[in-house]
Amino acid sequence: MAATPPATETPGTTEGTERPASTGSYEPTPLTVPSRSRDRARYDRETVHSILDAAYICHLGFVRDGAPVVLPTLFARVGESLYMHGSTGSRPLLAAGRTDPGLAVCVTVTHVDGLVLARSAFHHSLNYRSVVVHGTAHQVTDEAECRTALDAMVESVAPGRSADIRPANAKELAATAVIRVDLTEVSAKLRTGPTSDDAEDLDLPHWAGVIPVAPAYGTPVPAADLAPGIELPDYLAAL
Repeated sequence: MAATPPATETPGTTEGTERPASTGSYEPTPLTVPSRSRDRARYDRETVHSILDAAYICHLGFVRDGAPVVLPTLFARVGESLYMHGSTGSRPLLAAGRTDPGLAVCVTVTHVDGLVLARSAFHHSLNYRSVVVHGTAHQVTDEAECRTALDAMVESVAPGRSADIRPANAKELAATAVIRVDLTEVSAKLRTGPTSDDAEDLDLPHWAGVIPVAPAYGTPVPAADLAPGIELPDYLAAL
């Protein structure tokens, strides 16, 4: 049966990816409640979506032949679904298409925002934002939904790019598989703020503090065979 595109999305959209407002919260489950530092957990859609939308690489975990496998892969969120893609012969995509009702997976996304350097080794930490999604991956068989997902993945890397490239042709679509994981069992976890040294360590002669960490883009390097006169688009210069 062909998968159905999310009701809040327009299949085949290439001018950016429309995303609905982030309202409400995900219901905590035994899989999404952390065993420690529960005060750092968040379930509201606004927080979860903001963390997902700020990333374009996730780690996809599943079990193959009784052994765990975790793969880094490109992804994008469209409404209440995550999409990932690969070749039609890749392991998770084959498994998602052949198993019924699909492939059980765990998807994680993490941003490191700072190195928290305390006076003691025990209290060293990271400031971070993360999301963990538990669910079932299904192979996308509807062409319109597939194109929407692929456009969204291009947009997640460089907003504005999907309208400035040649779309996939029939042969390329046939060689590309897409899987969808719906956002049902979801949680976010965050750590922010300064160090948390023990009171008896505050007078120790060691530097303590937070070193911010942020992604940075270098100067774009044009392709060697770029046709003369093609300038860097404004949407890429804005990165």
